[in-house]
Amino acid sequence: MEKFARIRAVAAPLPLANVDTDMIIPARYMKALTRSGLGKHLFQELRFDDRGRERETFVLNRPACRGAQILIAERNFGCGSSREHAVWALTDYGIRCVIAPSFGDIFAGNARKNGLLLIRLPEAQCERLRSEIELAQYAPVEVDLIVQQIRLASGETIGFEVDPDDRRILIEGLDDIARTLRHADAIARFEAAI
Repeated sequence: MEKFARIRAVAAPLPLANVDTDMIIPARYMKALTRSGLGKHLFQELRFDDRGRERETFVLNRPACRGAQILIAERNFGCGSSREHAVWALTDYGIRCVIAPSFGDIFAGNARKNGLLLIRLPEAQCERLRSEIELAQYAPVEVDLIVQQIRLASGETIGFEVDPDDRRILIEGLDDIARTLRHADAIARFEAAI
């Protein structure tokens, strides 16, 4: 899993509440058993019309937001069914961080396991962030997990808190296997004693 200390990147405002996992990656694209290749179907129905042409109005299709690595969404992002593919699609597309007032519980667990930083901020603050980003014409934003701050193009900083265990896992880039392997000596001693 890729380590996450800080990123400086374009943030895309996504003013939609209750974005469920099927909206993130429709079920018909979940045939893959690997994490790669799903990004091209991220937000399929929002990004493309019935003929597969990009919808110019969707934020990730705007030239200034094509390389966005940060999404600023509304409440209940990632609700719905428990598909890890939703996180895989976001990260494969290049999204490293989602900021929203709340997240689906299972989605949040999948995000932590796959290196996607989720930041919870009050609804009014998320709305203000979306406005500030548009006013700054999508100038890059810095998300610093070490000091737990978001730095806007204006220089303004916004503090946030992440669960200490989640923070450590992301900073060190530890997936479930890597966390288990940190105890390899203890596991070996236990197995030898059996």
